[in-house]
Amino acid sequence: MTERSPDGVTVWARHSRLRVVPPVQPRKLAKVPFVELADGRLQGVVSSGSDISRVYVSSVAVGTHNYNCSTNNNRPCGGLYGSPCKHLRALVAEAVLQYGIDRVCRYLRAEVPEGAELIDCLGGVHEPAPAAVVFSRFLRHLAYLEVPDTTEPIPELHWFPATGTVR
Repeated sequence: MTERSPDGVTVWARHSRLRVVPPVQPRKLAKVPFVELADGRLQGVVSSGSDISRVYVSSVAVGTHNYNCSTNNNRPCGGLYGSPCKHLRALVAEAVLQYGIDRVCRYLRAEVPEGAELIDCLGGVHEPAPAAVVFSRFLRHLAYLEVPDTTEPIPELHWFPATGTVR
């Protein structure tokens, strides 16, 4: 059972230094299990449509809107033919569900006319980007999903103290 304070906020959320933002709309995690706005890119992990054991790391750079899509071991996506592939399209669509169109557009510094799709308004070109860091964060994210609910400090995160006293 998750411990809550009198105002209904979970105890861990109140003591966290990073605010956990719930998704704007519900997401199905099977196709795009990981999406983040970090390191000057919209980036994430997208499942392959043809091979259950393959994933792609896709990203769109802030400002330039240059994009990349490759497997987690840096093999380029075969769908990059001068325009964003289906993995990039899925990533952008899921980012909009997770963060909302306004936040994603602000982060990418993109203008989207009413009725247009965000991905179609990004004028970037293919630019290789490393996949290892994003994939590593995804694996770390998966590991934390297996940690049981607790209000006690997690040794691995002990360097990131909660506000107040540390036990």
